[in-house]
Amino acid sequence: MAPPTFLWRDPSASASWLIELNFGDGSPAIQLQSPGPLLQVGEIDARCISETNELPRLTPEQARTHTWTPNTETWERIKRQATGASAATVTISGDSKTSFAGHVTIQISKDPVGAPIFYRDVPLMPTETEKGVIKPIVPSALPLIAWRLRHVGENRSHLVMEHVSTCANCHSFSKDGATLGMDLDGPQNDKSMYAIASVSPHMAIRTEDVISWSSFPGLLPGHPTIAFMPQLSPDGRYAVATLNEEVYVANFKDYRFLQVFYPTRGILAWYSRETRRVESLPGADNPGYVHTNAVWSPDGRYLVFARAKARDPYPAGRKMAEFANDPNEPPIQYDLYRIPFNNGRGGHAEAIAGASSNGMSNSFPRVSPDGRWIVFVQSRNGQLMRPDGRLYIVPSEGGEARRMRCNTPLMNSWHSFAPNGRWMVFSSKGRSRYTQMFLTHIDEAGNDSPAVLIENATAANRAVNLPEFVNLQPGGLVHIDVPAAEFYQLFDRAWNLGEKGETEAAVAEWRKALQLSPDDAKAHNNLGTVLWRRGELDEAVTHYVKALELKPNYPEANNNLGVAFVRQGKWDAAITQFQKALETYPDSADLQTSLGRAFAGKGKLDKAIEHWRQAVRLKPGSADTHNNLAIGYFKAEKWEQAIGELQKAVEISPGFVQARFNLGRAYAKKGAMEPAIREWEKTLESNPGFADAHFSLAEAFCSEGKTEKALAHWKSALAAAIEQNQRSLAEAAETRIAQCPSCPCR
Repeated sequence: MAPPTFLWRDPSASASWLIELNFGDGSPAIQLQSPGPLLQVGEIDARCISETNELPRLTPEQARTHTWTPNTETWERIKRQATGASAATVTISGDSKTSFAGHVTIQISKDPVGAPIFYRDVPLMPTETEKGVIKPIVPSALPLIAWRLRHVGENRSHLVMEHVSTCANCHSFSKDGATLGMDLDGPQNDKSMYAIASVSPHMAIRTEDVISWSSFPGLLPGHPTIAFMPQLSPDGRYAVATLNEEVYVANFKDYRFLQVFYPTRGILAWYSRETRRVESLPGADNPGYVHTNAVWSPDGRYLVFARAKARDPYPAGRKMAEFANDPNEPPIQYDLYRIPFNNGRGGHAEAIAGASSNGMSNSFPRVSPDGRWIVFVQSRNGQLMRPDGRLYIVPSEGGEARRMRCNTPLMNSWHSFAPNGRWMVFSSKGRSRYTQMFLTHIDEAGNDSPAVLIENATAANRAVNLPEFVNLQPGGLVHIDVPAAEFYQLFDRAWNLGEKGETEAAVAEWRKALQLSPDDAKAHNNLGTVLWRRGELDEAVTHYVKALELKPNYPEANNNLGVAFVRQGKWDAAITQFQKALETYPDSADLQTSLGRAFAGKGKLDKAIEHWRQAVRLKPGSADTHNNLAIGYFKAEKWEQAIGELQKAVEISPGFVQARFNLGRAYAKKGAMEPAIREWEKTLESNPGFADAHFSLAEAFCSEGKTEKALAHWKSALAAAIEQNQRSLAEAAETRIAQCPSCPCR
């Protein structure tokens, strides 16, 4: 590794310090002088200063701390002469009479680190709590997140990815470093998206590399998933995540510990890159428990995960936590379990002795590359970024768990083994509230060394997050481009423009998005919808058809295409599309209504009424469904049934003028003119410009010999029909007005 910085405190006012290095192999000592400059805060990123954080400050002890970093020549000699069983004693003494001499003994391991560390470099700019939403920083700060690669033998990290407009978070690599898996939030804040891409020096994450965990057929209805903490398998063929999850989330404005999150419900599910299917893992799919933090054994034969009894993340009457480890956090303590993967068939999950039933919460396991050890986080409650989080090591088969020597005084987590298993990186707040990463050596017996800070990993007011060793050769990863994120940004922009009615601009953005990702089914479907609103029906149909070619199981596109076929009078084609959509959403009242319209258009009124009845059964509180069924009864000349449904419609929605008008028509067909006139008059009270209501009232008054009233309503009907471009109704009203002087009712 690069030369580390030695720190010491001495109350004396020494102007110069003697640095003496003595070697256990008897080789000549090294003596040199150093001014021992005081410890400094370090580089500040001005972009990451906000109202919700503070500039890093040294503690009183740190402010009195002196430093010395060996130069390259000295460090190379130390590495040569303090390797293996030999050691070097570093003694530091001042030139003042009151100064003291302090010493430390160090050894250099023969084990190379052998791989770089991939990590997120993040600003700590917290935002307000939003119930159930993991949102640690303000959205505007997302482009400030960077991804870096650090070879510990170098003094600086390499920037490999930045300015990503969407949130990209949990990441993992295959054992050979050839495949990257990473959370990548999709359009409209879809947090179920996950990218799996091949690693190369200049790699790209495209939309075709992104899967959706929400394709899981066992997803709870109406319950979107964020796919909590997915992990790629060692061979890169599979990924595992927690689905059907409920997560307790509290975001704080205290940047030091700005967030608490942990799942309280959820099952394990796995994705196969070969079959492109998501399936639950038997043995870890009991909804009575929460299953989370799943990681693979090095050979991919089993998984280790955290489990606890499921519970409500937001119990009634319980206040939200206001800080990390607040007693108001819903209590949960996880135990670690292991379960065979068995090609997705799962099996019996067994608790791991030493990491379960110990009165603590055990989470975030990592299995050593040789399969012998599990390192995990232990805390009083919850998981991961806990102030009291400590790293423990236990035999993978279970046994006595030992607290590791590398722990710092505050928050230890996000650990990862080097490919050779002899080194481990982890994150901690032990020396700064802005999280830093540390390195520890682990020998064959599982004994670890005191932690060494990996310096200059980021600016002093930024935090290191999710450090992970990657099995890469130098130059194996230089830059990651993310056109998928650019596409998602265009997607959201186009969607928002369409929602605001700016259809021309929306169409232009959808076309740009499709230039980036021509095979995105959602973009084709959404472009079709905007084109439909503009009256460009033929092109809209083309995009709906394309969406279904790309994604055959796409009920929203089926529905849109069905609506288009209804408009074109293609009844059989429309029926096929609505029936296909109903396979996914069998309890959709809207689809039942649309299917009814298609059957009615085909002339199969009995089938239409059957589907409209289903819609009423599924959505009895909807005035629309009752009105639609009434129209069916009306066409079937079943006046009593039509009246009954329309009465329910206006009872549910008294201002529903079309239903009230239809109720008047049904009464009139039955010969009950008095209630018919009453309903039409109420219709006009709500909507004085309702041309059909005026015309119907005119006809009713004419039949009763009330010529003046009839003439007034025909004139009102004519004026409204002209204004609303209802030509046939205007002509009918005009004819009746002309006939009025010789009308039989006169």
